[in-house]
Amino acid sequence: MENMIRNRRKELGLSQEELAKKCGVSRQTVNAIENNKYDPTLMLAFNLAKELNTTVDELFKPI
Repeated sequence: MENMIRNRRKELGLSQEELAKKCGVSRQTVNAIENNKYDPTLMLAFNLAKELNTTVDELFKPI
């Protein structure tokens, strides 16, 4: 699974820390997700999509 979180976050001018706070997780969690070292829960995926003003389908693409 490839994700577009880093690209979308940067487009919106958010830091990993800012996105993490909005989603109720640590900056390390956002970093791990962006680097494909951690798959978020479904709830977190929806929270990320909401905070990044997009959909889960747009954030996560099959390789």
